[in-house]
Amino acid sequence: MNITTLGIDLAKSRFCVHGVDAAGAVVLRKSVGRAQLRELVAKLPPCTIGMEASTGVHEWARQFQALGHTPRMMAAKFVLPFRLGGKNDGNDAEAICTAEARPNMRYFPIKTPEQQAVLCLHRVRAGFGKECTRTSNQIRGLLAEFGIVLARRAIEVRREVPALLDRLPAPAARCIRDLLDHLKSLDAQIAAYNCEIRQHARQDARAQIIQQRLGVGPISASAIVATVGDGAEFKNGR
Repeated sequence: MNITTLGIDLAKSRFCVHGVDAAGAVVLRKSVGRAQLRELVAKLPPCTIGMEASTGVHEWARQFQALGHTPRMMAAKFVLPFRLGGKNDGNDAEAICTAEARPNMRYFPIKTPEQQAVLCLHRVRAGFGKECTRTSNQIRGLLAEFGIVLARRAIEVRREVPALLDRLPAPAARCIRDLLDHLKSLDAQIAAYNCEIRQHARQDARAQIIQQRLGVGPISASAIVATVGDGAEFKNGR
């Protein structure tokens, strides 16, 4: 098959592929399982492979690149205008293939496993932060049922609540105490993630450069490096 451009609609188990030749004629259109996708792509001559941003797209891009292909990843909003007919996997794969051929299409670079690992730190840390807020609000809500109203600041919950437990019935006090223990555990986990992220910012030369900008600390610098890499794909620093 003389495929020059291949569009792949990534999924959890079944993947739709749509391939065209240099003249734009469709030469491949099929659905394959996860285990067969790499095998199919490995048999193709080097071509451009378009993919829509989704879970696992960077890992697939690295695998296709290792096979000699040129993977290109696009945001879903740039693919949408090229879809013909209703939304289904086959039409999505065709739209991706069509969008990839546009001369002004915007792509985003392949992340390294190291970048993705650092992003895991940031995402889990952010999740713990949201859970802290939910737990703190739950404590405030439960206390309000007993006429104890605290300020909305999280520090007030950590500082004032332990002294208020004696004013509550035993079952309620136990619930609040458990939530406080959970809050302390979350605080400790966030502190550990902060240390690891700061260590990454100290060791990465790009993060050190970013921190020279006013108002940018190690957490933000680490997140920027993990998200955009060296920034070579941008036209300017803005």
